[in-house]
Amino acid sequence: MASPMSLLAALGLAATALLAAAPARAETLSIACGSIGKELQLCQSLTADWGHRTGNTVNVVAMPPSDSDRLALYQQILGAGSATIDLFEIDTIWPGLLGSNFIDLKPYAHGAEADDFPSTIANDTQGGRLVALPLFVDAGLLYYRRDLLEKYHAPVPQSWDDLTATAKRIEAAERAAGHAGLWGYVFQAKAYEGLTCNVVEWVASRGGGAVIDPHGAITVDNPAAATALDDAASWIRTIAPEGVLNYTEEESRGVFQSGNAVFMRNWPYALALANSPGSPVRGQVGVAPLPQGTGADARHAATLGGWQIAVSKYSHHQQIAADLAVFLASRAAVKRWAVEGGYTPPIPALYDDPDVKRANPNFALLLPIFRDAVPRPSAIAGTRYDAVSSALWNAAYRVLTGDAHGAEALAGLDRQLHRIERGGW
Repeated sequence: MASPMSLLAALGLAATALLAAAPARAETLSIACGSIGKELQLCQSLTADWGHRTGNTVNVVAMPPSDSDRLALYQQILGAGSATIDLFEIDTIWPGLLGSNFIDLKPYAHGAEADDFPSTIANDTQGGRLVALPLFVDAGLLYYRRDLLEKYHAPVPQSWDDLTATAKRIEAAERAAGHAGLWGYVFQAKAYEGLTCNVVEWVASRGGGAVIDPHGAITVDNPAAATALDDAASWIRTIAPEGVLNYTEEESRGVFQSGNAVFMRNWPYALALANSPGSPVRGQVGVAPLPQGTGADARHAATLGGWQIAVSKYSHHQQIAADLAVFLASRAAVKRWAVEGGYTPPIPALYDDPDVKRANPNFALLLPIFRDAVPRPSAIAGTRYDAVSSALWNAAYRVLTGDAHGAEALAGLDRQLHRIERGGW
């Protein structure tokens, strides 16, 4: 017969085994995700899959479609040190602005970040800390109605002058034929971050350089940049509706996808939606590099974009939230972003994946565009980027609305940027 001491020891061992086999206490996390296109749907689906695997629950909080509104909300939450949101989906320009509020994900990624584009990891690294992991990358694209260009024997525009002329010709002919609501070109002209992206493309494509060069010099006040703004202003009420002054990405897509625009500037996400079942323009949409300007320094220029996942340092569940972040940025999850949502992956190897290529045959075109994409001056401006971008889009908006000419607006912008920069970036 076993002694009382040996029975106690056996019971202790059994209890230890049971405790070891028991799952960790389930937690509830909250994640802030975008609401454009299939972004919210995929965020909900992927976090639900992770929840089933781990036993945790994830509340997905849909964010405003405007990047500017979203950033303001993030700054309010993080500035208060609030733990209400554990994970934040952030724009590619926000690691420098918000990074001090996020934990270092490098210890949790275990080297998986080496699979991503080096430029995205460099962008997400602040002061040696990996403050975010990339979910997908972006660059501005020109969308066009393939059927209308074929109907009027028009090539895909290579220059902004070509686009303007082609848009005017097709718009006039289609309206005469009874399509009164057709416009030549839609883009993002509301006074917000999306307009900054357009302006960066217009200026760079005409040889106007960067708003702020890599050495910190403010270079935006130049003739090529002024011409870029004046040319864009000439589109309003001619090839673009006056309402474009309030368009973000989704308003632009709505007009184009309903069949009421010949050309559109937007991000890659819009392609899958334009070709989705029930879309009036399904099978009639092509994409190309954005047009270039004229002159020796002209080039095709696309603003670099993309979205990352970060974990708040104010979260009460940092380790679990980091596990979710790594899951969302994993190869398997990123592949789902590409196959199911049409989002361009930050992992170069996935561009050769058969499933990704089958779902997105246009991805082959996008790789060189990403290689040559133009960054916004977020890295050099750091925590002052929000003020820089706001000054830029407000100056451009004045030109688009007819309140100022390009040269006048840029002279004022130059003075404002020097005030923001005072004391060095």
